[in-house]
Amino acid sequence: MEGKILQSIVIACLIILLWTSYSASSSTIMVGGVFDRYRDFGFERGIISHNTQKNKSSAFQFMAYVLPALLEDPFNVTRRLCKLYDQNTIITGGHSKLVCLPTLQSYANNFLIPYVTVSQSKSDMGLTFSSSDYLVSMMPSLVPPVEDCVRYFGWDKFVYIYSSAEGLQRYNTLSARFPPDKYDILVRRVGSEIETRNLLKRFRDSGHHRIIFDTTGNDTQLVLKQVDALGMITKSFHYIFLDLDLADVSVDEFLFGGMNITGFQLVNKTDPYYQNIENMWYKRQAYLRQGNVTSNPSSALGYPPLKTLTALTYDVTRVFWETIVLLKTTGRLPSLTARQRRLCSSTGFLKIPQDREVLEYIKKLSFKSATGNVEFDENGERSNYTLRVLGLKPSGLKEVGTWQSNNKTRLTINEEDPKLFLQDINKTFIITSVFESPFMMLKDEKDQTPGNGRYEGYCVDLLHAINEHHPFKFIFRVRNDSAYGNADENGTWDGMVSDIMTKKADIAVAPLTINSERQRVIDFTKPYMSLGISIMIKKPQHTHPSVFSFMHPLSYEIWLSIIFAYLGVSVVMFLISRFSPDEWYPVEKGSLKSAPSTEGDLDRVEPGDKKENNFGIQNSMWFSLGALMQQGCEVSPRCLSGRIVGAVWWLFTLIIISSYTANLAAFLTVQRMSTPVNSADDLVKRKDISYGIQGGGSTENFFSSSNIPLYMTMWKSMTSAQPSPITNSSVQGIDRVRNANGKYAFLLESTMNEYQNQQKPCDTMKVGSNLDSKSYGIGVARDLTMLRDELTLAILQLGEDGVLDNLKKKWWYDKGKCEPESESIDMQASALSLSSVAGIFYILMAGMGTAIGVALIEFYWRNHRNRSQSNKEKTSLSLALKAKIRMSVTGEKGIPTYPIMREVNAMACEKALLSKDRESPSAIRRGQTSV
Repeated sequence: MEGKILQSIVIACLIILLWTSYSASSSTIMVGGVFDRYRDFGFERGIISHNTQKNKSSAFQFMAYVLPALLEDPFNVTRRLCKLYDQNTIITGGHSKLVCLPTLQSYANNFLIPYVTVSQSKSDMGLTFSSSDYLVSMMPSLVPPVEDCVRYFGWDKFVYIYSSAEGLQRYNTLSARFPPDKYDILVRRVGSEIETRNLLKRFRDSGHHRIIFDTTGNDTQLVLKQVDALGMITKSFHYIFLDLDLADVSVDEFLFGGMNITGFQLVNKTDPYYQNIENMWYKRQAYLRQGNVTSNPSSALGYPPLKTLTALTYDVTRVFWETIVLLKTTGRLPSLTARQRRLCSSTGFLKIPQDREVLEYIKKLSFKSATGNVEFDENGERSNYTLRVLGLKPSGLKEVGTWQSNNKTRLTINEEDPKLFLQDINKTFIITSVFESPFMMLKDEKDQTPGNGRYEGYCVDLLHAINEHHPFKFIFRVRNDSAYGNADENGTWDGMVSDIMTKKADIAVAPLTINSERQRVIDFTKPYMSLGISIMIKKPQHTHPSVFSFMHPLSYEIWLSIIFAYLGVSVVMFLISRFSPDEWYPVEKGSLKSAPSTEGDLDRVEPGDKKENNFGIQNSMWFSLGALMQQGCEVSPRCLSGRIVGAVWWLFTLIIISSYTANLAAFLTVQRMSTPVNSADDLVKRKDISYGIQGGGSTENFFSSSNIPLYMTMWKSMTSAQPSPITNSSVQGIDRVRNANGKYAFLLESTMNEYQNQQKPCDTMKVGSNLDSKSYGIGVARDLTMLRDELTLAILQLGEDGVLDNLKKKWWYDKGKCEPESESIDMQASALSLSSVAGIFYILMAGMGTAIGVALIEFYWRNHRNRSQSNKEKTSLSLALKAKIRMSVTGEKGIPTYPIMREVNAMACEKALLSKDRESPSAIRRGQTSV
């Protein structure tokens, strides 16, 4: 409401001012304006400025009639013209559109009242006209500048995109100047946002990278937004804009893409005439915003810029003023009384010579104003005008040349090297990459800085190292997905390869594998890292030594074989000693046996002339066991055959015990880790373990195109398995390995495998050797041959200097979060634990327990047998046991058992007692009966 009141006050003041001026002046000139809105600032400001200027060279005032019109409706425009003619206007001007231009032209010619249009050039709109045409074009023609630029840049194939009927008509005028047999031109119209995006995408993918945009205002913003969204901002793209207000459009988002933009500017913003109207414009904006007038309004932020069309309407009032001044000076100004009112309802009116002279004097004008030099040719077209040619620089849109309509060489580019303007306006390269640890990662939020300072990783360090050898500007554009680049059945690429092909980026710096398919569409530098496809599995749990781990150095088959060999050698030794005479020797008559084996044998004396053999079955087994335990025994074979058996058995035991001892330390001191698979063959054989790869990359290409039967089998298994083991990214594959409890293996490039194995929770590992051999390289657009060569030289130099190895060590191992496996093994091997040797303690205790049990059984059996032979003995078994224990501990005799002995064998006992002092115990022998 306040705005409307303010607007009414301004209009009232304007009317009062005009009326006062009209009343006070000696002469009033009637002029009219037709606009697509009620008031035009340029026209209004121009009328007021001329009526209120202090230095009046001629005493006259303008009485201006301004009428709004629906320019799309010729009938509505006709009615507005008739109202102006009814007010006896001498000259008119204002806006127009293609659909109403013929109407304006017709009425102006019929009623002999010039109409100066600010919207279009008559020649651009394809109108037929002559020197007697009363339609005058304030807007300069844009077709010749565009034609000269196309020829200068050498375009023979381009696209023309327009947004209005006027744009289509301008294309028709332009295309007539390019023979269709030499130029390939496509023409399309801007639609909705989605339609425009699809349209530009088709041109991007089809290689139409040279485009002329005949758009204004919002349509220019729309196409620039879609150009940025589609990545059409690299050096291969070149655009020509016909929007004369292009300099007011923000191009900050395009400064680092290298994109070529050519535009035109009619006004000279440093010219005092333009600055004068611009200051009035900003003061008006400040006044409308709550009366906030600044001392320097042009510096105020947030005000809409002054449009070229506004400056043109201001210059229309200058045309009115200068024409009237010229007519008044020469005395040819028609008076109001001499001219009759032109009525559209009446075809007849009085024509006076001055009507024609108004048009002629307009064509004679030449003055400087807000839009530069203002002149008209004999056909009423703007002439001798200058357009400033704009180009995209790192600092924004800047003037790079001029186009002057009256010069022989109309287009002049101010670049030292003209091709530089065309090919390399911007030296900042766009680098595409993907987030893949440790190649490209985001820094912690607290460490991030604007631009490239947000990223870290191997690739970032690599680029900075290359930049030291070959300096160049670059900016990262990291993809949100993990697509490296793969072609579908139709040959359409995705990922980083697509970014380079479609000129969204110039360079791809990432773990990008060099292969033949990619080499066909983009260039690669020399490799900066070698690798291969490897297998990642979940790290098995360490196997701790068991209680009987001392048996692990030899397999169970060997242990059984040793037992059977031991028994076999014992039997062979027993048999050989029985058949060999050398093993039998005589026993002296009346002596005891040489080797009593039991306590009862002391009581028996065999008659003489007996022969004995040391290798009974027990001694044979004892001999074999002593040799096996590296301890020996008190008996040895006498015969040659027995010694051969002994020698062979000793050699056997030497090798077995040495091999066992050599392996025992490792099995007792090192925690062993048993892996379920160790190669690709193991994966195929294990039906309980699934395996997969990352889709859409070089690994998939390797398996899908391989002719090796093993890999063909693996590819068939991966593509047919459900659920699919193929993942969308390496992160998904690694997570699946960690969560599958050892039932999933992931095939990925060895560099990524090695890196992930050093990251928490340290539960993955690489097994087996690489399945293939390949390399990572930097992808470069095909048209950047020199840059590719420079990058290659830098990479080779970094490799020779050891920088590449240091970078890998830094990001793979120095920044690793897991303890190296070798150090863990050394720590475990430093000392034995009780669990490692507990089994031998168990065997020792079991052996001692068994010996005690056997001794008790022997004692019981011997006492039970002796007591059964004599009923006279009254001693019980328990008393005999206590007597034996007392004698073993104190050496004192308990209950005498000799009566029992005497009853059993009185003579042997008596002789034994009598000879106790004469013979040592070792002399008592037990005789054996000969076989």
